[in-house]
Amino acid sequence: MGSATSSMAAKFAFFPPDPPSYNIHVDEPTGKMRISDVHPREDVDVVKINTKKGNEIVALFVKNPSASLTVLYSHGNAADIGQMYHIFSELSVHLGVNLMGYDYSGYGQSSGKPSEQDTYADIEAAYKCLEETYGVKEEDVILYGQSVGSGPTLELATRLPHLRAVVLHSPILSGLRVMYPVKKTFWFDIYKNIDKIPLVNCPVLVIHGTEDDVVDVSHGKQLWELSKDKYEPLWLKGGNHCNLELYPEYLRHLRKFISAVEKLPRHRNPTEPSPLKTNDNKDDKARSSSGQRDKARWSTGQLREKSRRSTDNREKSSSRSSTYSREKSSRKLSEDRSGKARNSTDSDRARNSFDRLGDMVRSVGLCNVDCMKPAAFEA
Repeated sequence: MGSATSSMAAKFAFFPPDPPSYNIHVDEPTGKMRISDVHPREDVDVVKINTKKGNEIVALFVKNPSASLTVLYSHGNAADIGQMYHIFSELSVHLGVNLMGYDYSGYGQSSGKPSEQDTYADIEAAYKCLEETYGVKEEDVILYGQSVGSGPTLELATRLPHLRAVVLHSPILSGLRVMYPVKKTFWFDIYKNIDKIPLVNCPVLVIHGTEDDVVDVSHGKQLWELSKDKYEPLWLKGGNHCNLELYPEYLRHLRKFISAVEKLPRHRNPTEPSPLKTNDNKDDKARSSSGQRDKARWSTGQLREKSRRSTDNREKSSSRSSTYSREKSSRKLSEDRSGKARNSTDSDRARNSFDRLGDMVRSVGLCNVDCMKPAAFEA
């Protein structure tokens, strides 16, 4: 019974793009592996990594010569690193970090089949590659988990006491809680993030859209409340599950967060709260749409705004779902690969220096973590 239930949960949770969006070939002049259908870049390494589960996963390492920190990015569902290639590259440039993104077992050109335990082995293998191949230290790593990717991110974060920071992008409380508002954790649930987040000792940034009709914003808010070392969260008013990167606040807030954690001591006692606070500025009001605004800062674990709890279980409007469905159905994988200009519902939003990245995000849809629905990409 238990095995059958866990297997069923896994089938609901994983939707690898079929077929994969990319192939791998060896560049004859250099002997380096390359991703197909993208312009080769000397600052991007394509590597294959063996996991303790016996699978071989594919990863990208984007190098930034001025970076002091490295982001290990766990992407969401229904996507692979071929679709995320340009986004990874642009984030590395705009945030001033090295960045490694990897495909889970069974995704892209990684071997095996996806499962909760395999994703844990996958992120562990990617992290070991950063340490052993690129010489990255634990205290210089930021783990970034997007939606389903928040599962392997928090699993690894609980085992790294000197980790620099964690970013949770549209995260889930658990797999079962995406589908049902259960109050207790069942043994057959997957990605029990709600039970792991209190064990993370480093600063945690949570980013979530207030109109997310795939993973409700209450997931992000509860994870933020349960974090030991809170950083000012980003509740993007009107943002859904697919478009948070299109908001100018997204990049500004990430930059601010990385700038703050860069100043933390590299060998800080993990049991002590972070000593830094974010700077007050006018942008805080726009970023903090749930009402915490200037008050949400580095915390020792005490919740300062209990009134936010009353908004967690608000009703979702049916218009959100129809808008989201139209948004997904309009995206084409063939457009993803072409990189040509696309129509944008956000064209009147000033994205400043983030315009290029916004276009790339839009081109792949980035609805790449959909725990309950099949991928909307077209072959």
